Amino acid sequence: MKQLIIHGDPGIRKGAIVEHDGEELVCFGINRNGEWHGPEEVQLWCTVGDQSEYEDYEKRNFIPHFLDVDRADAEEIEVVRENGDLAM
Repeated sequence: MKQLIIHGDPGIRKGAIVEHDGEELVCFGINRNGEWHGPEEVQLWCTVGDQSEYEDYEKRNFIPHFLDVDRADAEEIEVVRENGDLAM
């Protein structure tokens, strides 16, 4: 599990599946930053990981402060699925 900060909006929402650096990631949660006072373009702060990590996310079995952080522009993100149901 890690944080993925996306500069710009590739049109994804919670439950989306994206590909970044050859890795397919599920977006467990998304915080949208920069709408009013922030930078020129919006930033999406996404908690992402493998589908098998969703239970840990749901039970908050992680420390958000210690997650690895990756950054990417919206153009670098390939959207596999825009949104969806996380429960399996």
